[in-house]
Amino acid sequence: MLATHAPPSLINPLQLFRSHSLFSRAISPFSATRSLFVRTVASMASPDHVAGTWYSVPELRLRNHRFVVPLDYSLEPRSSPKISVFAREVVAVGKEDQLLPYLLFLQGGPGFECPRPTEASGWIHKACEEFRLILMDQRGTGLSTPLTASSMSQFKSAEDLVDYLKHFRADNIVNDAEFMRVRLVPDAGPWTVLGQSYGGFCAVTYLSFAPQGLRQVLLTGGTPPIGNGCTADTVYRVCSEQIILQNEKYYKRYPQDIEIVREVVNYLAASEGGGVLLPSGGILTPRGLQTLGLSYLGTSAGFERLHYMFEGVWDPVLVPGAPKQISYYFLNAFERSIAFDTNPLYALLHESIYCQGASSSWSAHRIRSEDEGKFDAIKAAKEGRPVLFMGEMIFPWMFDEIHALTKFKDAVHILAEKQDWPPLYDTNMLNNNKVPVAAAVYYDDLFVNFKIAMETASQIAGIRLWITNEYMHSGLRDGGGKVFEHLMGMLNGKKPLF
Repeated sequence: MLATHAPPSLINPLQLFRSHSLFSRAISPFSATRSLFVRTVASMASPDHVAGTWYSVPELRLRNHRFVVPLDYSLEPRSSPKISVFAREVVAVGKEDQLLPYLLFLQGGPGFECPRPTEASGWIHKACEEFRLILMDQRGTGLSTPLTASSMSQFKSAEDLVDYLKHFRADNIVNDAEFMRVRLVPDAGPWTVLGQSYGGFCAVTYLSFAPQGLRQVLLTGGTPPIGNGCTADTVYRVCSEQIILQNEKYYKRYPQDIEIVREVVNYLAASEGGGVLLPSGGILTPRGLQTLGLSYLGTSAGFERLHYMFEGVWDPVLVPGAPKQISYYFLNAFERSIAFDTNPLYALLHESIYCQGASSSWSAHRIRSEDEGKFDAIKAAKEGRPVLFMGEMIFPWMFDEIHALTKFKDAVHILAEKQDWPPLYDTNMLNNNKVPVAAAVYYDDLFVNFKIAMETASQIAGIRLWITNEYMHSGLRDGGGKVFEHLMGMLNGKKPLF
């Protein structure tokens, strides 16, 4: 059974707020007049929160916020090391001083920064019609004390790095959000949260342990498995069916790629060392080639982008007798598609996001070995079968073959065996949820399995579901403002209950 109370790492943010000298000199957030609180927020000048000046992109006004937060919320505030969390406030032009409700966006990942708006478009444009939008770079990403390949090299040992990384899961992302909320929202009131993909996982953690901070919650392709132990095993087993289906769809659309991919696999397998060197210094092997499915099988227009990559896989033969070789264009495109050089946190923490009181023990690697015949690229090429691309999985061999990850090999093995992960969800709280919740559940979602999403939804009291095959996992981005508008309509009465 999951814990039915908040774990020690999840604390009441008002306790932290009251401990700050600015708060103690000024007011209680519950007794303050709105005007006084707004003036306090408007100054945005305190040791733990600084805001920049407004600036513009077409049709939007933006302002940057930086918060100094504890690395470890389980410690007394003054005892914990500090990190910075960055958030960007976004409003429609002319609404800078209006008292708008707040909307916090939680990005997918783990380990990816929030969108950088360049204009008023898509769901951001739609959200800013009604809300004051907060785009938070989750801790360790973007401008929030980023954990990059270079910054993490400062740690002297793998053990020290793991001791740091254990504070970068959903529980502390929620703590950061609460730290921000009581400093941003007038009267420390609740706000709406929109969680995309992994951001939805974080939002369900929010519902479990800090529902007092939530006005309403929107989930887009982000309904997590909430069982105890390591739910990654369940995820990978049920997702293999969808992975195979997406491969079948891809090859049906581009049947010519069946032979092209087999040819590439055979070429890589026959190369010295079992692969070819990548521009960064890593190596592309047949199993590495299969990871392209992560970027291209589960998103809108992904099939097309993958096909166009393979159109340019071979260099032309300019000199008679020159050996055949894979093009630099293709090798460079491969590395850009996986993005581990810029966002290594994704690979390091991916399986731990599924762990509560248990280790992952390299879940994807174990589950794949149960069905190795289907996913063995070399065997498939030799037997004349289509080579299957993989989905959202991280394997131990990646930390040998991908140059940006090699320095983290020891740390990731420690993370894979770590057992004392605290709880991320509270089923009792979810069963008794009072916060309005609407979720877009994508029937053909490659990353968040439909069956698991439905099982979890049955545990969240009052949740309203929009089940659709019109969009894939990237529906929030691909649908303009339609997905956001639809979910808001489900909560504000514009969509019928039945």
